Amino acid sequence: MCLNSFLNKAEFEKIADDVKKVKTRPSDQQLLDLYSLYKQAVVGDINIAKPGMADLKGKAKWEAWNTRKGMSTEDAMSAYITLAKEFIQKYGM
Repeated sequence: MCLNSFLNKAEFEKIADDVKKVKTRPSDQQLLDLYSLYKQAVVGDINIAKPGMADLKGKAKWEAWNTRKGMSTEDAMSAYITLAKEFIQKYGM
């Protein structure tokens, strides 16, 4: 792992913790965007079966994550950091 990747991962982990502390809850779509980038950064391409029709929340999360398919871990981490920083600035901590 190169130094840049290591620094990016450290920033990613810190911002992932910080974004949980925002004063105002982001919209459901914003949370799905953040979730999908986080999962893509940590796990990679989606690796679970699509939830059934009755599990609306699980299905929405699965679909959001599936839109990130093929995105590299590094790109997902960078996009997550950028989006999380926007939420922290917009909603405050």
